[in-house]
Amino acid sequence: MSQELRLLADIGGTNARFALESASAGLADIDVLACADYPTLGAAMQAYLGQAAARGCAVQGLRHAAIAIANPVEEDRVSMTNHHWSFSIEELRVQQGLATLLVVNDFAALAMSLPHLGLDGRERIGGGIELPNRPIGLIGPGTGLGVSGVIPAGGRWIALAGEGGHVSFAPSSKEEVAILEALWGEYGHVSAERLLSGMGLELIHWARTGKRLEAPAITGAALAGSSADCLRTVEAFCAILGSVAGNVALTLGATGGMYIGGGIAPRLGKLFTGSAFRERFEDKGRLGPYLARIPTYLITEQYPALRGVSAMLSDHVAALH
Repeated sequence: MSQELRLLADIGGTNARFALESASAGLADIDVLACADYPTLGAAMQAYLGQAAARGCAVQGLRHAAIAIANPVEEDRVSMTNHHWSFSIEELRVQQGLATLLVVNDFAALAMSLPHLGLDGRERIGGGIELPNRPIGLIGPGTGLGVSGVIPAGGRWIALAGEGGHVSFAPSSKEEVAILEALWGEYGHVSAERLLSGMGLELIHWARTGKRLEAPAITGAALAGSSADCLRTVEAFCAILGSVAGNVALTLGATGGMYIGGGIAPRLGKLFTGSAFRERFEDKGRLGPYLARIPTYLITEQYPALRGVSAMLSDHVAALH
């Protein structure tokens, strides 16, 4: 690989995904590091670059980098809400010897990839008709809950960077009212993220059964069919996700499609695709027919946010010249 290398990263609360990119070869040398293994983001970057160099990548001439991170990015100081890393963008740029360091919200980067996803990078859930050059919505439960979208503007797309995962949770059934009441007593404000995340699976299960189980155990038992309680917890999770996704689609007017990302839904397989997600997505009273026309897709491409942050870096570098 040549000296035109750029460093790309997608940083979540649990994993840091890194890649190198060149104009000729595209994305290469993708690696995933556990955030908990490194005291700082800078240390994780150096570890990745050292390993890439050992694999024969010419990282010495690297000048441009872009990071998508699971956090609001509004000023120079970034302090992650789902991990302990905190850093100054400018200080990190200087420490890493970079000419350019772009830091953006991870779901804004993921949203930027959506207009370019191929048919092999997504799975349709339910009906609907995708309209060209219309707003596209995005929601993704993982360590937290990401919400974003992209809006067409002439010949390009503009990503929305927001914190829609922290909107107040609104129950849609008596069971969900009971879950909300249980969590009110624990947390006061109950956000959508409080339920639609790894911790959310655990809290739904606790509120329903009184039992404390970790998320992998809940999804594992549900997938194996070994626990009716765990299966009902996953079913409740998918239904709530459908309701919140419908809210996002209505808010954005996402007639270009609504996409589901994050780490949880793809792991659920048929438990998700066969769940009440789509039914609850459309269950908005008089606006049900409007939502029925919006297609919903599960993102299946492995590293879409890296492609999105690459596009954002290209736009950023071009604007500097």
